Amino acid sequence: MYPPAPYYAPPPPAYYAPPLMPPPPKRYSPWLVPLIFLVNLGLFIWIMYENNCPSRISKDQCMLGQYLDRFSFQPWKDNRMVGPTPETLQRLGGLDRKLVVDGEPWRLLSSMWLHAGLIHLFANMLSLDFVGLRLERDFGFHRFVFVYVLAGLGGNLASCLNIIKHDWSSKTISVGASGAIFGLLGASLSELITNWTVYDDKCSTIMILILNAALNLAIGFLLKMDNSGHVGGLVTGFFLGFVLFVKPQFGYVSSKYIPSYHQVKRTARHNFCQYFLGLLALVVLVILYGVGFGKLFNIKEIKEHLPDSVKNY
Repeated sequence: MYPPAPYYAPPPPAYYAPPLMPPPPKRYSPWLVPLIFLVNLGLFIWIMYENNCPSRISKDQCMLGQYLDRFSFQPWKDNRMVGPTPETLQRLGGLDRKLVVDGEPWRLLSSMWLHAGLIHLFANMLSLDFVGLRLERDFGFHRFVFVYVLAGLGGNLASCLNIIKHDWSSKTISVGASGAIFGLLGASLSELITNWTVYDDKCSTIMILILNAALNLAIGFLLKMDNSGHVGGLVTGFFLGFVLFVKPQFGYVSSKYIPSYHQVKRTARHNFCQYFLGLLALVVLVILYGVGFGKLFNIKEIKEHLPDSVKNY
């Protein structure tokens, strides 16, 4: 007869625990970028309706006047973007530095929804789809809309300051979503930097973003467009990306995905560099917006007309 087999205690439950794996990154269904596209398209149709080229010149002189009638475009010699007159754009909310200072600051936001022509609209919406869909899919519409609008505001602010610096005519009208789209390019670059541990193939992605921005700036120079708005949007978006487009660092797992039997050292959600860059970018943004608005509205001149009690305060 054989002796009884020795008794072995079962190992603790943690011994059987599978390796801890982070959940897949959260993805959003993009709907804001298609909506922005439709809004810009609808506004351009409204602009052409209000422009009414046949009411200014003969229908034969208007581009496609025989087919589009009221919606026809101005002659090629008047607008090489295939669109309305500058007067129509100014009347409907185009960026005019003099009108902004004289009590219509809303033009800093309205002008980013208007376009100078069909070519202008097509180029901007193509760039928006190329950059914007990925950002909205990764970060959601709530962060995306802040970057889009604030970068567009920064671009328009830079455009106004450029007009003041060069003492251009008050008839200079600036429109378009280029500042906001360049802001998305800048935010894509800063997002890649601050989320460095998450991505693979980083160098090629950075090169693609830099080449894309450089190509768009070169096109702006060749077409004699207002590149100050592009640069202003690019810089603003670059700093906004450090603040709003931050992902959890590699190795972070939310506590709701960690079983109770796991006793592991948890990785912090964000690292020191992400916090530091975000705080630094926020300070720089406050300074840039403050200085920009101060120069645009000439704070020193306004202060001279204030009562002494307000000045002292």
